Amino acid sequence: MVYSYEIEGLVVQTGDVICTRNGKPDILPGEFWFLVGLLVPGDVDHVAIYLGPEGRCIEAGSRGVTPFTVHKGIWDAEKMTKERGFLIDTLYGIASPLDGLELSEDEEMHMRTKIADYCLAQIGKPYNLNFLNAESDKAFYCSQLAYKAYEEVGINLNTGLSIEQLPGTNYIIYPQEIWDGSAHKLA
Repeated sequence: MVYSYEIEGLVVQTGDVICTRNGKPDILPGEFWFLVGLLVPGDVDHVAIYLGPEGRCIEAGSRGVTPFTVHKGIWDAEKMTKERGFLIDTLYGIASPLDGLELSEDEEMHMRTKIADYCLAQIGKPYNLNFLNAESDKAFYCSQLAYKAYEEVGINLNTGLSIEQLPGTNYIIYPQEIWDGSAHKLA
């Protein structure tokens, strides 16, 4: 089933990727997460996937692959901390990798459902600290979960982004490359 929902005025559909920036000013945990975000190239530090219905989403975070809920369409990281493993972030925008592919309505609905089903099947798997192994399906980091879910429908979200001084970093799936490689809407 494919659902639509509105988060901070942005319409999301099942399978869309919620992009965030780590941190939130004026609170100590938010400052900590801001510093962590500086280690990730680009403006987008973290991603989650909208599943539906209502505000149900999924992400790979410090507690592994877990679902969480965006209540009343408001991205309030402080209110979601217990569900999300105490991650404090701010909404950056919504990336929609399926937009612009000229899919029939049936094809798109099938793909969105398959993406959500893949993500749901990963609940409970641990966090993947080996960022260079994006091909694993035993553990996940945030953008790797989106990458593997979209791979199920034949879409490769790895654009080869790398950190020039560090060989092999092109194997990492960065949140920023999902944003850059997809149609998107800023928050």
